[in-house]
Amino acid sequence: MTLTESPQASPELPTRSLAARIGRRTAAILGRYGALIALGVLLVIFSFASPYFLTIPNLLQVLNQSALGAIVAGGLTLVLASGQFDLSIGYMASLAGIIVTILMLQGVPIPVAIVIALLAGVIVGVVNGFLVTVLQVNALVATLGTGSALIGVNYFISGGTPQPVSTQFPEFLQIAIGSWLGIPKPVFYMAGALLILWIVLNKTDFGRNLRATGGNVEAAKLAGVRTGGVTTAAFVIAALFASITGVLLASSIGSGQPTGGDNYTLSSFAAAFLGSTVLREGQFHIVGTLVGVVTVAVGFNGLALVGVPSFVQFLFQGILLIAAVAFSSIGRRLSRE
Repeated sequence: MTLTESPQASPELPTRSLAARIGRRTAAILGRYGALIALGVLLVIFSFASPYFLTIPNLLQVLNQSALGAIVAGGLTLVLASGQFDLSIGYMASLAGIIVTILMLQGVPIPVAIVIALLAGVIVGVVNGFLVTVLQVNALVATLGTGSALIGVNYFISGGTPQPVSTQFPEFLQIAIGSWLGIPKPVFYMAGALLILWIVLNKTDFGRNLRATGGNVEAAKLAGVRTGGVTTAAFVIAALFASITGVLLASSIGSGQPTGGDNYTLSSFAAAFLGSTVLREGQFHIVGTLVGVVTVAVGFNGLALVGVPSFVQFLFQGILLIAAVAFSSIGRRLSRE
């Protein structure tokens, strides 16, 4: 080639450019609508797989199965929105169920037992906040340690055995068992809890400060936000709502279980991360968390209806969590570009 000749444009460049645009567009869709796409796909698959899936009784069952997990995940959403993590929420739910049933068996009135169980959650939340904001312990390490300690406490105070209350306290069971207007009671508790959390996160100064802290903690400090107090409050709220779930779980099954709420930790993270891909790119919010919880419940319900082994359900939850984190990361990256 001489100096007067111009190099020919590579024919691969337009193709690569087109492929890049398609890839970015696909990533944007997944980052913004990933959870809704996943939910839609599951609904279609299970509608064909089981004629019972789309019936009113089964859909109400899905909502009922979603309810307690949604309350835990809703509280967790505030912690995630602050830029932190809480791995102790499931164990806190177990502790609340154990505390309320043991106190009842010791003759403590039901309302007082419930209040004490919820106060225990508040204390755990304060401890988590202190470890993270004052002692500067990494949130994953701090709450993993707190959760491990709670396992020990649960087994110590319960002797490692369930604490049944169904025969002695039928009125306690009426808190979570039964329905209003044909809808299971836990669904109403879920709606009330998520509405409160939505208002807190979206319509209060605390919620705005919380999101600011999670977005950029240094900028939030410069703006006058007391980030330590905001973060601690988020941990307290998460632990409180986990405790509420523990009490409702004990009421629904008629006993306190040393490990009754442990599974809520993984499912709550899956729901919250999956929910961060609903309408907002990589942002944690209550409506998204609700969609995430329902998606997880739909998957479990559908798999159970088609008769798959239980281990497949756990594989589904693990894969869903990985996909949710991936979609959420895509959304955050795109929102920064």
